[in-house]
Amino acid sequence: MRKLTLLLLAALIAFPLLADEGMWLFNRPPRQALRQKYNFEPTQAWLDHLQKSSIRFNSGGSGSFLSKDGLALTNHHVGLDCLQKISTEKKDYIRDGYYAKTRADEVKCVDLELNVLMSIEDVTARVNGAVTPEMSAADAQRARRSVMAAIEQESTKSTGLRSDVVTLYQGGEYHLYRYKKYTDVRLVFAPEVSIASFGGDPDNFEYPRYDLDVAFFRAYENDKPAKIDNYLKWSAEGAKDGELVFVSGHPGGTHRLNTVTHLEFFRDLAFSYTLELLRRREVLYSNYAERSAENARRANEELRGWENSRKAYGGMEAGLQDPQIVAAKRAAEQKLRDAIANDPKMAAAYADAWPAVEKALDVYRPILRERSVTNFNSTLFADARDIVRLADELQKPSGERLREFRDSNLESVKQALLADAPVYADLETVKLSDALAHWVEVVGADNPLVRQVLGNQSPQSLAAELVRGTKIGDAKFRQQLVEGGKAAVDASNDPMIRFARQVDPRTREIRTLYEQQVDEPLRQAYAKIAKAGFAVSGGETYPDATFTLRLSYGAVKGYEENGKQIPWATVYSGAFARAAEHGNKTPFDLPKSWLAKKPVVDMKTPFNFVSTVDIIGGNSGSPVVNRAGEFVGIVFDGNLQSLSWDYQFDDRQGRGVSVHARGIMEALKKVYAATPLVNELTK
Repeated sequence: MRKLTLLLLAALIAFPLLADEGMWLFNRPPRQALRQKYNFEPTQAWLDHLQKSSIRFNSGGSGSFLSKDGLALTNHHVGLDCLQKISTEKKDYIRDGYYAKTRADEVKCVDLELNVLMSIEDVTARVNGAVTPEMSAADAQRARRSVMAAIEQESTKSTGLRSDVVTLYQGGEYHLYRYKKYTDVRLVFAPEVSIASFGGDPDNFEYPRYDLDVAFFRAYENDKPAKIDNYLKWSAEGAKDGELVFVSGHPGGTHRLNTVTHLEFFRDLAFSYTLELLRRREVLYSNYAERSAENARRANEELRGWENSRKAYGGMEAGLQDPQIVAAKRAAEQKLRDAIANDPKMAAAYADAWPAVEKALDVYRPILRERSVTNFNSTLFADARDIVRLADELQKPSGERLREFRDSNLESVKQALLADAPVYADLETVKLSDALAHWVEVVGADNPLVRQVLGNQSPQSLAAELVRGTKIGDAKFRQQLVEGGKAAVDASNDPMIRFARQVDPRTREIRTLYEQQVDEPLRQAYAKIAKAGFAVSGGETYPDATFTLRLSYGAVKGYEENGKQIPWATVYSGAFARAAEHGNKTPFDLPKSWLAKKPVVDMKTPFNFVSTVDIIGGNSGSPVVNRAGEFVGIVFDGNLQSLSWDYQFDDRQGRGVSVHARGIMEALKKVYAATPLVNELTK
């Protein structure tokens, strides 16, 4: 992996921002920065329209509405979860693609949920007011969880909207986000996977690229297409070289506020262990997939996820292994700490934040590995565990439950838990066997819980017995347990339920330890660091990403690498040339539909393009819009140089990679003859 040398820290909020940096809150946009650099200031109406045209997919990505009839666009790889669950051995939506020529042909996704942010309210004072200085970390965590659940419950009851209290600036602020929710979502169009992810793993996080990484869905209400007031107008020209563009999406998480000690913890321990786990899973799934075409279909989505994560974490680790990056972070941090030390009041209020971070990480180190292996990498186990926990948590008031089981989130939890998605026993056995073996490696064969769970069996034989004997794969059986409540769950002899009951006390113990002695102290420490940054810097600032809606901006712009100028856009001819170069062999194989239409497509059509927009995982599927708020492209990746944006932004070479609006339209018109879809997008 190429070495990344970055600018002096710009992301720590105590210092001025450089370049096109920032994942900005919609209720706190970068008006001054945009005005100064681009002579543009978005109106409130512009912001509101873009906000309400943007979508969060519960499968882990972003999207946007593009018609008044609920037509939504995201990436193919974001929609892959739906495609995987509706596919069968005889009908493979991933391999073959799909186009619903009429609305009657649109295929309902199993458990896809779309969220649209309708309003934001600052509730910092109320959340912080529930925590008093004399509280222990455990009491503070419980008090904060309780008040957040109460705020959400009150909001959901009064508005009917999904309501989530979001932690910002790692505890510096708390905002209430209210979402319109759509749970009837249907597939409209998806291309073949070979063009959606052309180049496969070798081209992942690379550029130039040639991917039609798109999928269209439609939101329904009351069995009819949803009526949408805010949707994006399609730009006929698409993105243009040098122009200002914006991205409205849901970046999953960044760590730009983190201390150097915390980043070193990632580099020396967390990232290394995570990469070990990811490589293990990637080999496991690859071996399974190589046994047959049907195995490859069953493992497709999860294998791609492990491959993507392994490459992403490798890039982040490589960045933190660069001494220049760490030196820059250390210098910026020291500047902030010096400013605090020189002011007695600030020193009294904030100086203890850094030692608190170190203390929390000392608690985390011994449980890191065990915490990461107790999900057992099994869909059947995950459902069993959620059923066991749901039964237990519903015995408590909403504010005392685990966060995911609070009243305001129960509907979403039950929808996912009761969805009739396919589960493959052979794949589940392989996954659970390896996960159990890994658990034994981490905690030790003589661990009392290990001995209790395994008895006289090996991890492999136990996994086979659990998968073979459980009924958890049956949606009706899950529904019976959920509706039967704690009595039904406690009385169940289902082997996977028994296994979940066996291991849940220890996993809860680890979770409680993490939440009360790691997460809560870190939250309090970073809240102080954030406040210190506000006091020192002033001006416009943005928080770390939290998989909530953010606004980024930048310029459509190429870059220089190894003395070579990398163009701002690729064109169709490049895809055909790259396929020919590799003999049209996987993963550089164009679908038959594309090869057949080669004579009629315009080879000069822009396909993918790069820009300096600030993105991270979770932004996949985010719309790219111009000054007029028109759709000009869709984010689907970043290049290798963007991987370290998790903790530091630099746009000298780092770029977000998007599919061009003209590239999408050319394919819909010339390759797929999707005239009704084209008309809906352009009318």
